[in-house]
Amino acid sequence: MRTSFRRWWTGLLRGLLAPILATSALVSMPPAMAGTSGTAGIAAGFPVPSPPAWHDVTTPAPGPAQSIGGYANGCLAGGVGLAGDGPGYQVIRLSRKRNFGHPDLVAYLSRLGLRIAAAGLGRAMIGDLSQPRGGPMPNGHASHEIGLDVDIWLRLDLPLLPPERREELVEVSMVDVPNFRINPQTWSPRQVELIHLAADDPRVTRIFVHPTIKDALCRLSWPDRAWLARVRPWFGHAAHMHIRLRCPADSPACENQPPAAPGDGCGEELASWFPKPDQPPAKPEPARPKPPPPPLPAACRALLR
Repeated sequence: MRTSFRRWWTGLLRGLLAPILATSALVSMPPAMAGTSGTAGIAAGFPVPSPPAWHDVTTPAPGPAQSIGGYANGCLAGGVGLAGDGPGYQVIRLSRKRNFGHPDLVAYLSRLGLRIAAAGLGRAMIGDLSQPRGGPMPNGHASHEIGLDVDIWLRLDLPLLPPERREELVEVSMVDVPNFRINPQTWSPRQVELIHLAADDPRVTRIFVHPTIKDALCRLSWPDRAWLARVRPWFGHAAHMHIRLRCPADSPACENQPPAAPGDGCGEELASWFPKPDQPPAKPEPARPKPPPPPLPAACRALLR
């Protein structure tokens, strides 16, 4: 009788303590053994950690340099960081960690800085390149994803500043935007030469500037106008230029932008960006929801993991 009671009491205790012991074992188990990720984690009822966002990754991906995908839908492997300052330039807002690019872009900017310094133009303010592994940014850009884009401010009036002073700087527009006129208070031959130097490199496929700036460049006399074809009108670029390099030879998965139309781009296409004085302004279209972005290339998803 006593033996039966002891067995009954022992079984009851085991039943009551089993859930507590199992939970304690899971808590003390090393992460590699706990089974809290993948299908095992789902089966056990534990949350599965999400992959990090592109802007949360603070280091470049190891391995050879590769620009993967398109300028607005891709990523960067083997990226390198542009030094915070150098001859002829300084990088702004370093805290955002958007000073990474393909080695071709970093080499291009270093050479451009030397040419700016040699020409006595002042010091260029380098804005965003890409994130350490490229990919979509949480704000500010619809491109800059493969380490081949960079923004450079057109103001040239600032001395070398400590990094903390560069965090809250503001751009200065070169254009009286409502009236489609150059602002003579900010625009000068130094800005003209800055854009000319930036475009005068075979690696450049596009430089986006406000249509008024493109028009100002077109009105000047140039012995060679071929570089003007790479300077393209685009709204939103009254204070800076957006430089884009063509896909490097070491990046077979990189998607080049189609070449610019023949000619210098100073004719009808440029005129189409300006309001027509004999026509009423067009009515704004109602806002439409943006379609979801296309999925990134598979190589990018693997790179983020």
